[in-house]
Amino acid sequence: MSHTIDYYFAPQSPWTYLGHARFAAIAAAAGATVRVRPVDLGSVFPISGGLPLGKRAPQRQAYRLVELARFSRHLDLPLNPKPKFFPVAGDDAARLIIAVDLHDGTEAAMRVCGAVFKAVWVQERNIGDPKVLEALVAECSLPPKRMEQSLSQTVQERYEAYTQEAIDIQVFGAPSYVVDGEIFWGQDRLDFVERALQQRR
Repeated sequence: MSHTIDYYFAPQSPWTYLGHARFAAIAAAAGATVRVRPVDLGSVFPISGGLPLGKRAPQRQAYRLVELARFSRHLDLPLNPKPKFFPVAGDDAARLIIAVDLHDGTEAAMRVCGAVFKAVWVQERNIGDPKVLEALVAECSLPPKRMEQSLSQTVQERYEAYTQEAIDIQVFGAPSYVVDGEIFWGQDRLDFVERALQQRR
């Protein structure tokens, strides 16, 4: 049985970065189809009860840094828990990912996702800067016109639709992996995603 996984995330999410490579490998091993769904957490949080990082209680903010360092070590993935360009708006990067998905397919979109995540959390680059996004397009060997296409009405409508989709199915944080209608929230739930894919073969 072939599975579809809806991959909801925000481009500036460190947790999405930490799980991205593992998720891609798990999906590929299971022969699952991934549907890339960047969303605007600024629209999701007011409905789901989430808070932007700066509005969270100090103890929650402090523990987040502990967990980021902990998972970085555990997964052997480089990560700067306080990168130079964070917080950063993820909308332009989200639209770029959607444009790549539309014109180049899922594999290319997943590659751009990885490049965007690393840009924030490893390379300390500003994904809110169009010049940085242009450079990432080039580094992923994609046509420069993807940047222009990311500004299209079609892409904007997709971004809004994905965000509404996430709200409608009760996604409340990033990353969320939805396997055959079942939500798994967080990169620390990827073991359960893998089990679900294996059990439903």
